[in-house]
Amino acid sequence: MGKVAIIGVGQSAFVRSYPGSIRELAFEGFREAIQDAQITTREIDASIICSAPEYDKQRSPAGVFAEYLGLNPQPTFYVESLCSSSSMGLRQAYALIKSGLHKIVAVIGFQKMSEISSSESQERMGRGADIQWESPFGTMMPAYYAMYARAHMQKYGTTPEDLARIRVKAATYGQINDRAVYRKPVGLEMFVDPENRMSGPVASPLRVGDCCANADGSSCLIVANEEMAKALSPKPVWILGLGAASASVNLAGRDLFTGLTVARQASRQAYQMAGVGPPDIDVAEVHDCFTIAEMMAYEDLGFAEPGGGKELIRSQATYREGSIPVNVDGGLLSKGHPIGATGGSQIRTIVLQLREEADAMQVPSPEIGLVHNIGGVGLYGNVSILGRA
Repeated sequence: MGKVAIIGVGQSAFVRSYPGSIRELAFEGFREAIQDAQITTREIDASIICSAPEYDKQRSPAGVFAEYLGLNPQPTFYVESLCSSSSMGLRQAYALIKSGLHKIVAVIGFQKMSEISSSESQERMGRGADIQWESPFGTMMPAYYAMYARAHMQKYGTTPEDLARIRVKAATYGQINDRAVYRKPVGLEMFVDPENRMSGPVASPLRVGDCCANADGSSCLIVANEEMAKALSPKPVWILGLGAASASVNLAGRDLFTGLTVARQASRQAYQMAGVGPPDIDVAEVHDCFTIAEMMAYEDLGFAEPGGGKELIRSQATYREGSIPVNVDGGLLSKGHPIGATGGSQIRTIVLQLREEADAMQVPSPEIGLVHNIGGVGLYGNVSILGRA
């Protein structure tokens, strides 16, 4: 059925508390995407809405958004895979277009996490684990990733300072991203100053500075078949490879010393489909909900050997000027993490990079970009590889 491309991208600013409704929030990302694609709502023949429903007060938001955004009577779908929902939405859009059922699909991710309290949010995050065997014991996202951090430190000699370096990098670019929640500089000295909030303990060895913040936000991708992409877009970005995997929800079924298996499996699929390997990636967005998550991503994606991720951040190889730039928009650590919108935001960044429209965050002349998006604590994994041609 030919190739599939992304012809428009959009994202709201990510904020701690959005003042409007969820439909207004979704409209912000959607409006930018259709303006970017230079199309009207009449040309979109299906929509996919992506979020984590445990944070939504609105039941079945897909129907509400289709009405508000002018997408009736076209079919609308709802996709949920926790934090990787909108990357999974891109996969579904790709399948709908490759099947010939649809020509242009809008993938809209959103989350208004401020609608519930911080304690409610933590409780619902805990329910992303097995509610029978794990979450009743009080396990939360920071504690899960702290266990991975402890394992990495024990096996490979990674230090808390190595993790702090990842946050310093994130802040370097978060300061120049006008869509990010956190736009302040961060230095290594902040992690050893007991008076500084960044050094505050969360789940040892993770500190406040090692953790991303909740946020409200939306993202939108306009995906089209080859014929429509060539007709409508001067700079289509082609979907070269897609990978997806799942893992045991219970950590008792995992080996904490081997990173996230879903990322390794999904990346292997995506590389094979795209016909490329890790050395071919010019710029990447990885799921850095915690600093250890980015460290593991370096290794799971093949940018470094197991245990070698710390050398990449120590040498600044993952900075914009380095050999494999990663999260040069500030990542989740700076942008914030509106669950359903996160993957779409990551994909938007890579699309702008490949179109050389990333302004101060631009990597020199990238040809191939990668997006790594994880749902839950490695429960779901999505890897998307995009290219100029």
